Amino acid sequence: MDKVEEAKGPGDVLQPSKPPSHAEIGGTTKLAQDPEALAQSYGRTGFAGLFDSGFVVRCAIFAAMGGFLFGYDQGVISVTLVMDHFNDKFPKVDENQDSAAGFWKGFMTAMLQLGAMFGAAQAGYLADKFSRKYAMFIGFIWFLIGSTLQTAAVNYPMLVVGRAIGGVGIGVLSMVAPLYISEIAPPNARGALLVLEEWSIVFGIIVAFYITYGTRFISSHWSWRLPFLLQMVPAVILIACMKPLPFSPRWLSSQGRHEEALQTFERLRRLPASDDRVMAEWLEVRAEAIVQKEIQAERHPHLMDGSTGSSIRLEIAGWADCFRKGSYKRTMCGIMLMFFQQFVGINGLIYYSPSLFQTLGLDFEMRLHMSGVMNILQIVGVTPAIFLMDRVGRRPLLIWGSIAMCICHVIVAAMVGVYGNNWNGHENAAWVGVAFIFIYMVVFGLSWGPVPWAMPTEIFNSTMRAKGVALSTCSNWFNNFIIGLITPALVQKSPYGAFAFFAVFSFLSGVWSYFVVPETAGRTLEDMDAIWGDDQGRLDKERTALVVSRLEMELAERN
Repeated sequence: MDKVEEAKGPGDVLQPSKPPSHAEIGGTTKLAQDPEALAQSYGRTGFAGLFDSGFVVRCAIFAAMGGFLFGYDQGVISVTLVMDHFNDKFPKVDENQDSAAGFWKGFMTAMLQLGAMFGAAQAGYLADKFSRKYAMFIGFIWFLIGSTLQTAAVNYPMLVVGRAIGGVGIGVLSMVAPLYISEIAPPNARGALLVLEEWSIVFGIIVAFYITYGTRFISSHWSWRLPFLLQMVPAVILIACMKPLPFSPRWLSSQGRHEEALQTFERLRRLPASDDRVMAEWLEVRAEAIVQKEIQAERHPHLMDGSTGSSIRLEIAGWADCFRKGSYKRTMCGIMLMFFQQFVGINGLIYYSPSLFQTLGLDFEMRLHMSGVMNILQIVGVTPAIFLMDRVGRRPLLIWGSIAMCICHVIVAAMVGVYGNNWNGHENAAWVGVAFIFIYMVVFGLSWGPVPWAMPTEIFNSTMRAKGVALSTCSNWFNNFIIGLITPALVQKSPYGAFAFFAVFSFLSGVWSYFVVPETAGRTLEDMDAIWGDDQGRLDKERTALVVSRLEMELAERN
């Protein structure tokens, strides 16, 4: 493997110990200036491309385990809320013991989302300051503390605090994991790799659901404590195995650690530094880091003296920059993607599926069985997205997914509204409602499940990416908190109204996607500026291209 020397001055570039030939420089230039050609040069796209990136896939699976922990916590709650030993220990959430149980149940469930919102808010700073890798480590620690409190909870306040603290960890992981995956992935397989985040969430839901389905037969408090305890096991394993995980090459470049960035690209791509593709990617991220630092200095020249006070003000200014011209469209796109992901009703169904199936007249055992099948069908939907994200594109999946989800919600709302008072005489109508809930889960898993997790990591440049993704993820958790809080009361007051509510937002999500959401499939992270068509974006891209050309000329001259 070729070695490189650290650049010493602002005009220096890294030079491989075996300099590339003139022909190699020409190939690098072509790829670095044509992002689509760079993506195509890595070969097969989508799922097939994963077989060409074994090491990257393993790193991405590791990072996506943060999604597994979130999904596990979601799945634990759905069955735990109907366990007798749990309700005896926490009577506030039992409708037979407290008339306000709907509120307390929603509050307890939603505190994890509120904690996650705060975790996602700090994740941008952690990811930029300490690296994506160490930010994930911090997220695992938060999660372990929260899980310990939930497992040992002796009263309702302790349980709520434990869920909030665990939520902080999940919030950090949910923001940093897709960010990290997007920055290590080759452009030809980035969409397929980002589906792993949603796939891991759904897999975690299924695992937790069936663990709690089994532990509910334990005739003691361990029926609900054991599932909380088991969620700590993967977190401990991940912490123990984190050391070999590489840093993000884009983060390394933003920190001026250019030699390490190039070596990391070599390691991730399993190619020498002299390879055209590796050199092109390295030059691109190197140039983008230079340009973004120049832009930051131009925007905030009075905050570049390096003092503690200036650093704090620069951090605040960095968040404000997300809403400046040239960035606010991307920021609002990320925020609204996560808004609609929650308001189309997915977590309302996951958290309270047994209660929702009760509105369709199913008995207790059948409600639990159908909840398990519902979760499995979501992963059935997510899996094909690995193939389709890069082939079909993000935007078509969102639009057609919105249409299909709206139809499903309307039909279920109609069944509940018309036949809800007499399910015994209209059993077929009840099963029609169940069938369309199942169809909804497949459709969501194929469209609005993975796409909103993938796109925010793609639409921001390197300087804005961590904060932009953090804002998008905060939107997810805040809206998840709202859904978790209002769904029990909404179902209790008007079961058909709950489905009608979600149908309206499914329709609105499709309209918004059609008019606002751009296509990002097949584009490199450094090419996102051109998609938005704003002057600042084009200027940034031109500046980056000039720096790439300068770096390439210096490499050629050193030959």
